[in-house]
Amino acid sequence: MARIVMKFGGTSVADLDRIHNVARHVKREVDAGHEVAVVVSAMSGKTNELVAWVQNMPKVSGGNAPFYDAREYDAIVASGEQVTSGLLAIALQSIGINARSWQGWQIPIRTDNAHGAARILEIEGEDIIRRMGEGQVAVIAGFQGLGPDNRIATLGRGGSDTSAVAIAAAVKADRCDIYTDVDGVYTTDPRIEPKARRMKKIAFEEMLEMASLGAKVLQVRSVELAMVFKVRTFVRSSFVDPDAPGMGDFDNPPGTLICDEEEIVEQEVVTGIAYAKDEAQISLRRLADRPGVSAAIFGPLAESHINVDMIVQNISEDGSRTDMTFTVPSGDLEKASKVLSENKEKIGYDVIQSESGLVKVSVIGIGMRSHAGVAATAFRALAEKGINIKAITTSEIKISILIDGAYAELAVRTLHSCYGLDKS
Repeated sequence: MARIVMKFGGTSVADLDRIHNVARHVKREVDAGHEVAVVVSAMSGKTNELVAWVQNMPKVSGGNAPFYDAREYDAIVASGEQVTSGLLAIALQSIGINARSWQGWQIPIRTDNAHGAARILEIEGEDIIRRMGEGQVAVIAGFQGLGPDNRIATLGRGGSDTSAVAIAAAVKADRCDIYTDVDGVYTTDPRIEPKARRMKKIAFEEMLEMASLGAKVLQVRSVELAMVFKVRTFVRSSFVDPDAPGMGDFDNPPGTLICDEEEIVEQEVVTGIAYAKDEAQISLRRLADRPGVSAAIFGPLAESHINVDMIVQNISEDGSRTDMTFTVPSGDLEKASKVLSENKEKIGYDVIQSESGLVKVSVIGIGMRSHAGVAATAFRALAEKGINIKAITTSEIKISILIDGAYAELAVRTLHSCYGLDKS
């Protein structure tokens, strides 16, 4: 017998038939003798609908600006998960499984006060552990917790993944299964490269890089928590028949295991290729090369909640002037340009230039730590395809390359092939 946390995303609970299918997945684990908690997202499309209602209400009421209280936003958008948890509890009860629904505040999952993007501080899981030990399935509304102001606080989009991993850590689960509409983590996006392979295992650190660099399988925060608390996490498909061969295999179910790198015997040099579209590049020309100039640039951007990624600095031959180039999400380009213009005198640049429609392609692998020439292989392969590189950043286990958006798919396929990831 083991303790398992199962999480089901919006597409997995999109309608009543799919919720019944989820109940069958849960029943399989209960029948195997496991203690089970289930975390659910809102039904597919429901959160978007609720967010739109929040955004449109001030306009309907005649407001001059789309202002709304973030605490009320949380109260509204968290209701989607509340509906799903209740429906799944009913579905389980209907097939003879003892189950009850839990909202974040009932456990409670305690968060900070950042409504709309709260972070989990503590989970008091004793009551759930006791109920699970008595054979009751806990069906928990994901994406939500209880803020210090005693009001519902939501964790940001994709927050149900984080809820699931945090609950798994709190109840000391043997495993956390993330059920989604894909059957695991692939070496790259199979929609771009049909030869992409599903991985049996991937290290926490590699998955964290892939999630932060464009892979949409898991929310970044959930991978961070899994890595910190060493929660063995399986990415699985909810669309495989619950009773298909192997689905009940506790040690090696179909899917991808995200685990400590010590569990991975044969470490590939490169594990996967990730990409992020809609990147924009900003260049500040002829800055004075003096202490404090970087703080003058990136401080105001951080205060405006603009995420800066790749940073490249070029210094003039005499060392007196410098150019600073960096990337931001395309959606933040106009806002970033405005912030920089407002601080032009303090920063001291001559000209600001920008370019949108760029793509960041990343090569990821823990094996890169002990192998030379990985970057050179990428640069050579892209050069042979005539793809110009605009910026490069590296870390111990990743290389990120900025290119024109038109070459995104070609670059992904080229890099996937040059590292042999298309070979089984």
